[in-house]
Amino acid sequence: MKIDGLVSGLNTAELIDSLMKVSAIPQTLLSNKITDRNAVISNLQSLNTSLQSLMDKAKTARGADSLAAFTPRSSAESVTVTAGSTATAFSTSIVVDAVATAHSVVTAAAGADAWGGTFTLVAADGTMKEITPAGARPQDLAKAINAAGAGVSATVVPAGVDASGAPLSRLQLTATETGAAGAFTLHSGAPADVTAGTSTDVTAAAGSALLRQGADAQIRLFAGTSAEQILTGASNTFTVADGIDVTVSEVSATPVTITVTPDPKAQTAVAQEFTAIISKILAGIDKGSKATVGETGQKTTLGVFTGDSTVRALRGALASAVQAPVDGTSPSTVGISFDKSGVMQFDAEKFAAAMAEDPDKTQAVFSQIAGRVEDVAKQYSDKYDGLLTTRITGQETEVRDLKKQVERWDIRLEQRRNALERTYSQLEVQLSSLQSQSSWLSSQLAGLTPKN
Repeated sequence: MKIDGLVSGLNTAELIDSLMKVSAIPQTLLSNKITDRNAVISNLQSLNTSLQSLMDKAKTARGADSLAAFTPRSSAESVTVTAGSTATAFSTSIVVDAVATAHSVVTAAAGADAWGGTFTLVAADGTMKEITPAGARPQDLAKAINAAGAGVSATVVPAGVDASGAPLSRLQLTATETGAAGAFTLHSGAPADVTAGTSTDVTAAAGSALLRQGADAQIRLFAGTSAEQILTGASNTFTVADGIDVTVSEVSATPVTITVTPDPKAQTAVAQEFTAIISKILAGIDKGSKATVGETGQKTTLGVFTGDSTVRALRGALASAVQAPVDGTSPSTVGISFDKSGVMQFDAEKFAAAMAEDPDKTQAVFSQIAGRVEDVAKQYSDKYDGLLTTRITGQETEVRDLKKQVERWDIRLEQRRNALERTYSQLEVQLSSLQSQSSWLSSQLAGLTPKN
């Protein structure tokens, strides 16, 4: 138990706390250093994440067709047009003679226990698939067909009741893919029975019906000319030119005009979006590197990147990758430049004009800029040996070392407090002893003094 200044009257607890604050100054400085380092690490990690994202974007942007953007149009709603990155300006007319359909049949109605035994699905090419349901219910046969992976789906359809009131059912069978190759028949019997001609074709029995015959789609290019070309396929989608597909949904004897034209706005938007990412990273580095100089008597505040040579080198490498000439052509000719303050600029009108004047050259300049940016981003943000990654790892190692020093200071300060408490406790004991001696001497002196 501690009694604060019982003899001396001193506030020893407050004195000890004050002395401990002075002793803890080195530890406080270490803790502040850890806080500063953690802030730097956090910002470096954020920068590294942005660089990795930029690297992915640059990998796409460096492609030879990265600026390819087109507006496809069709004169009929039944025909849709899509244009890929390899497309070019294109215009033609097509005639839709047929659309692809999926083969579909419905069986005759039968009772609840008439669906057992062995069945065989026969594809259009003669391929056979044996189906053996687990029971005799229509649901058992439908489940077995769906699980067979034979390209046919089955659904149980209620078909009323028979004369005795018992429920009846049908199976609607539909090919999973469109086209003539998806046609099929369902036979009651094993494959050997089908081959021997002793099976029963369930899809052709009395009461069954062909709902839709599986058929291929057909379109004609250059219809009515000597170059007329017929395209057929199991799908309703056709490739009519490099990178250009059309999908048909209805027959149309009247020619349907399809066009694909370059989309300047979309092309410019691709470049603008990419350069905006770079500009944001550069602006973030500039902001983090800026030091705020205080007025007279006030302190100067440093940015998280101030004095960081790795970040400074990254900033220079990115800027150089963007503004260095490409085969003697300055990026500023396509609207990518830096102003006098070093801020990256993108002139959308100038870029669009360059694309209109010479799209191949503009694409080449943009692709090479993107390639250089990707190389810089990879050099600094590679997860194994990137320069920025290594910088982050070094900072994290330093923080771990600082934390160990703080822990050692905890032990030192605890020992220091114990020593101070012992010192002041001994001081109180000594003062108490001196007071006792003083009282005894006073009483002895009082006894030696005559009464008269």
